[in-house]
Amino acid sequence: MISMVGNNVIAYTAEKETVAASDVKLLSARTNPDPSAPLGGGDIIVDEGSLVPAGAFGEDEYSEDYSSGEISVYVVREGDSLSQIAEMFGVTANTILWANDLTSGTIHEGQTLVILPIVGVRHVVKDGDTLASIAKKYDGDADEILSFNQLTSASQLAVGEAIIIPGGNMHTAAPKQAPQSSSVTRTASAGGSSSGGYFTHPLPGAVRTQGIHGYNGVDLAGLAAGSAVRAAAAGEVIVSRSSGWNGGYGNYVVVKHGNGTQTLYAHLNSVSVGVGEYVSSGQTVGGVGNSGRSTGIHLHFEVRGASNPF
Repeated sequence: MISMVGNNVIAYTAEKETVAASDVKLLSARTNPDPSAPLGGGDIIVDEGSLVPAGAFGEDEYSEDYSSGEISVYVVREGDSLSQIAEMFGVTANTILWANDLTSGTIHEGQTLVILPIVGVRHVVKDGDTLASIAKKYDGDADEILSFNQLTSASQLAVGEAIIIPGGNMHTAAPKQAPQSSSVTRTASAGGSSSGGYFTHPLPGAVRTQGIHGYNGVDLAGLAAGSAVRAAAAGEVIVSRSSGWNGGYGNYVVVKHGNGTQTLYAHLNSVSVGVGEYVSSGQTVGGVGNSGRSTGIHLHFEVRGASNPF
């Protein structure tokens, strides 16, 4: 059964069947109601230094493009189970637990869950691997690796076992970018300027401290905490989280735009908009901050469904 919540949020009702969390597809984006639409996500298995796409994952999508990775919002219905919801969206139960700060698989009717197609790396543990070495290799966080894989300590790592590094990054090739004269890039001046013909800059006056990483995201910094973070384009707010870890995003906002894309604004110190609110291009959605998995005051800005122009 499908029902509409507001104009754009689709709520699904899971079938009454038992599905083990270990049987669901890993790191895959939600299943689009339009079967002809592209599916994103997929496993990246790192084995003996090679990359092997697995599941519904296209080579061109990994090397050239970013799949839509649409973020979904699901309202729990009577009789739903976590494993059923995970199967419905093509993710793991752990993905839902991690993104919603849930410490157990207990959910209740009426609860709103954010379904993030969590980006990460699937690594097969080799002889000599340690939790610290794996975390360092993929820019991951040791505590997150333990939590996401439901391990109580590093001693539980077993050779041959596949584990997930949430937010892990591959370093096999540098992103394709125009040469820069320094390690940071000065962004548009105050007031913002258009880029790519659609998006305006979300944090005018900031510097880019990290290029494309995570899910088509960039880091923008250099302004004081609380500086206004602006909507890159007009649209409807579909996620607004003003507290919690939230899969490492901390306080964050997601806006769905009329062209089918979504933008995400993470690590905010404050949130200024609520779910269902329509924002105009350049409207303040929050203040830049240091919440979640963050090592300093900055904005992590993602574009889902299109290239990131910043």
